[in-house]
Amino acid sequence: MGFRLKVEGQETIELGLDNIQTVIYDTDTPDDSNARSTDVGSTLRISGKIITAVDGDSADDTLKLALWSLVPAEKADSYRKVTLEVIAADQVVRKVHFPNAFVVDYNEHFGDTEGVGAFTLYIKQKKDKTELATIDGGYPV
Repeated sequence: MGFRLKVEGQETIELGLDNIQTVIYDTDTPDDSNARSTDVGSTLRISGKIITAVDGDSADDTLKLALWSLVPAEKADSYRKVTLEVIAADQVVRKVHFPNAFVVDYNEHFGDTEGVGAFTLYIKQKKDKTELATIDGGYPV
């Protein structure tokens, strides 16, 4: 199983099979509701490895993720198009698309025994545009 992430805005951010280790998709509704709520949100929590540049290779785009997390809400670029693909046996199991995603939290973890480092990206689709989020799957890569 593998994952591909593409974030499109003023610049394109791409992470692939080498970076991403786990993904959690969540449909978020109020827990205290007694009927189907209209207050629905969608989130993605993506975790993986930070890969350093070696032997002339370019560095991964995790630095660009960190910089995106710093963009203030007043700027249009704080919202970006995000597409995440979950791939197994050369087939796209899930393709999640958030056309108006923003960063809720971004963390990087470093230690002297874990290798280069790890990251966690937590994003949400803008709540008033939840109906524009899509989930597809079941087709060849």
